[in-house]
Amino acid sequence: MTDMMNPRTKTVTKVIGLFIFLALCLLVGVIGGFITSSSVETWYQTLNKPSFNPPDWLFAPVWSSLYIMMAIAAWRVWLRIGLADGWLVFVLFFLQLILNLAWSYLFFGLHRIDLALLEIIILLTLIIINAVVFWRIDRLAGMLFMPYIVWVFYANILNFSLLMMNPT
Repeated sequence: MTDMMNPRTKTVTKVIGLFIFLALCLLVGVIGGFITSSSVETWYQTLNKPSFNPPDWLFAPVWSSLYIMMAIAAWRVWLRIGLADGWLVFVLFFLQLILNLAWSYLFFGLHRIDLALLEIIILLTLIIINAVVFWRIDRLAGMLFMPYIVWVFYANILNFSLLMMNPT
């Protein structure tokens, strides 16, 4: 953001930026939810699940919260370094968002628990790298990724367990 802007313009630009990041992250969530909805009441219900499988109602609020935290983290980094100077950082951010969505497609869309497991391992690695990069730019942005890391780590264990209990 340029220093030549008046304070009101800067504030409006910041708010618009926040809404763009929120819209982008929540759009990924909506698309993922649409993909998930095609199987959650049918195929997913037929799977053998481990005792630590969360109730179905928990997924939507957890993921919504995580997408909001991701958006705020990315927005904070954008405020610090902008898109021009931070293009590589945002490529990493958008790549992990794409992989996040791809997991829903592999798991719920294609019913490929095995491929989803491989993909979510890569996703977790990218999320950790993303968190470290964000942390170096803005500590709060990095910390906002911590619940996401914990949840996707848990999802890795759950995905592995589902694969072991439901061989393809």
